[in-house]
Amino acid sequence: MSVHPALCRGPYGGEGDRADGTHCSDPAVFEIARYARPPLRVCPVHLGPALLMASGVLWPPEITLIGRL
Repeated sequence: MSVHPALCRGPYGGEGDRADGTHCSDPAVFEIARYARPPLRVCPVHLGPALLMASGVLWPPEITLIGRL
């Protein structure tokens, strides 16, 4: 588990110039594996929406616990 929590990347998982508005200020607790993209780190609130809406999410999903609230 990480000592310094990463911030949630929100339900869409935008990167680079598409990252505006795709994150929240909550710490990331889960990491979702994605195809040909870096893993998506999300908070508990955005876990469900990210599984449904983020690009490249593997199915069945691979979710890893990376932090605690």
